[in-house]
Amino acid sequence: MSRPLHRGVSGIRNSGNSNDFWDSQVKDKMEKEDLDRNRPSDPSYSPFRFPFRVFCPDNSPSKYGTTENGFTSDPFSIGSPRSRHKLTLLFLKFSLVVIVILALTGSFWLTLSISTSSRGHIFHGYRRLQEQLVSDLWDIGELSLGPSRMKEIEFCPEESENHIPCFNVSENLALGNSDGKEYDRLCGQGSRQSCLVLPPVNYKIPLRWPTGRDVIWVANVKITGQEVFTSGSLTKRMMMLEEEQISFRSASLMFDGVEDYSHQIAEMIGLRNESNFVQAGVRTILDIGCGYGSFGAHLFSKQLLTLCIANYELSGSQIQLTLERGLPAMIGSFNLKQLPYPSLSFDMLHCARCGIDWDKKDGIFLIEVDRVLKPGGYFVWTSPLTNVQSFIRNKEKQKRWNFVRDFAENLCWELMSQQDETVLWKKTSKKNCYNSRKPGSGPPICSKGQDIESPYYRPLQNCIGGTHSRRWLPIEERPTWPSRSNLNKNELALYGLNSEELNEDTANYKTAVRNFWSLLSPLIFSDHPKRPGDEDPSPPYNMLRNVLDMNARYGGLNAALLEAGKSVWVMNVVPTNGPNYLPLILDRGYVGVLHDWCEAFPTYPRTYDMVHAEGLLSLETSQHRRCTMLDLFTEIDRVLRPEGWVIIRDTAPLIGSTRALTTLLKWDARVVEIESSSDERLLICQKPFFKRQAI
Repeated sequence: MSRPLHRGVSGIRNSGNSNDFWDSQVKDKMEKEDLDRNRPSDPSYSPFRFPFRVFCPDNSPSKYGTTENGFTSDPFSIGSPRSRHKLTLLFLKFSLVVIVILALTGSFWLTLSISTSSRGHIFHGYRRLQEQLVSDLWDIGELSLGPSRMKEIEFCPEESENHIPCFNVSENLALGNSDGKEYDRLCGQGSRQSCLVLPPVNYKIPLRWPTGRDVIWVANVKITGQEVFTSGSLTKRMMMLEEEQISFRSASLMFDGVEDYSHQIAEMIGLRNESNFVQAGVRTILDIGCGYGSFGAHLFSKQLLTLCIANYELSGSQIQLTLERGLPAMIGSFNLKQLPYPSLSFDMLHCARCGIDWDKKDGIFLIEVDRVLKPGGYFVWTSPLTNVQSFIRNKEKQKRWNFVRDFAENLCWELMSQQDETVLWKKTSKKNCYNSRKPGSGPPICSKGQDIESPYYRPLQNCIGGTHSRRWLPIEERPTWPSRSNLNKNELALYGLNSEELNEDTANYKTAVRNFWSLLSPLIFSDHPKRPGDEDPSPPYNMLRNVLDMNARYGGLNAALLEAGKSVWVMNVVPTNGPNYLPLILDRGYVGVLHDWCEAFPTYPRTYDMVHAEGLLSLETSQHRRCTMLDLFTEIDRVLRPEGWVIIRDTAPLIGSTRALTTLLKWDARVVEIESSSDERLLICQKPFFKRQAI
């Protein structure tokens, strides 16, 4: 891989002042002795050291030695012309620093005193000056401190290869958490990772889509041979092709295959086959405890987008293997907290032996299913518990099944079909169903104060949510995919947007994708970067698969990549400290999640091929945050695959400052000017493939 243009920042070295013109012959020996006798012992006359050496640069060690206090001694006393000259210069420098500080302080208080009506006109310009000042001070400080400060981040120990901050089962158990609570996320101050995660010894770059969907490298994931052959879920069955690879083409023991299982679900809805799911209003599916993603892998070819969620697992992780196959997945748990998705998010929820006891805790897990399910959406549950034939031999099973069936009825779910071990319900499309229930039957409707549309890991609620949302619209009344991605003006009005804003956002991202896609080549880091020409073809459409958009806004990047024919899926992340357009993104038929970027993202290391962030740096620096930019970029490095790409678009001062961080992370990086008239820049980075040496 080519070396980036700038790998580190050199320190400024200022040589000592020459005293040759002070010839020793000018001073006789007697004068010098008198001056030495009159020199005060207090070293306070030594030059004042300011943190930024651009103002008061430190000189090289003097040939005259140092005092016992560590300051450089001067051969001339205070009373000499030379000494008075130095003190005068020092006083002028110190006065200049004080003036600068007073000017900045006065500017701050002047800004506070300006009327509210005037602030709006000057805020943008003042903000740009602040960003430029931050950038300048960053550069000045790093230059003055030299290469010793620009120390690259060390690599993590081997035990961190699959570590996820915020998920520590052993720590949770030590705190007395059990019964599922040990899998809960705890994101405290000590959960951040300050080192770079290296891949396993025999790690290999994943195969490109669609080959990588069916075959993965064994060394890339943490799984044992025993876990491969003893997995019990119908979607977990798989086989080894050879020592280095795992294939997912095998059929399950219970069914002739995932295809027949999907076909069965379609028939239970009343459709001819799974290809008709889209016509029935189904586009996004939340697969709970997805095994290794085979259900979603099959439906992807039917234009259905399936997001897998499962608990954190130390080994044999469903999430890690699903992402390694190039399928949407993230860590998520029903145990204690609401999922970080808005109400009315998904068209279907699927649970095939997912390990959740739906009859436990008074049905609160089913209430959470109801919250994230769109009106008219479907809940599919496959479990031995639903097999009627087993009730004859096991009355306890029948009691548990009866509870789930009755509770679902009180949630206004319609039991559409039951075949073998699979049951399918349809959520009501009519709000008045809740008022027609018998008094005291089923959970109450949440009040407006309880019914938060986009909770962020809030405790599970024992009431029916989503009924106060203006987005209550049955799935069969929504436009089908792909027309669904272009919301009409009435739908956009729910989010305070108009068609022009969405169209402009889409057009901008189309241009952006067209421009940066051709730059995704090591050529960008050469001394004479150029776009691929006839001799260097553009990167292939399937060069990337898993894409993480850290500040997704309306989902414009997702839309542009799909329209450009790229074989990608995008995890659209909406920061918790910014405008929340996640409901809009999900209503467009994409997947996404709320997230606080001062916390670790709920995924395993090395799971994304590209990370994109537009305007995220401005958003993070505009508020008082409890984390640093280095924390943020270390987390990006953790989730990024070797040879993966990072594309950041933001203001020129922030991009300039961020460029220095790429050196610490050992990334190849280049800043690209977008337009000559624009104050924004593009930072394109690639993570090198560092290999851990076998012991």
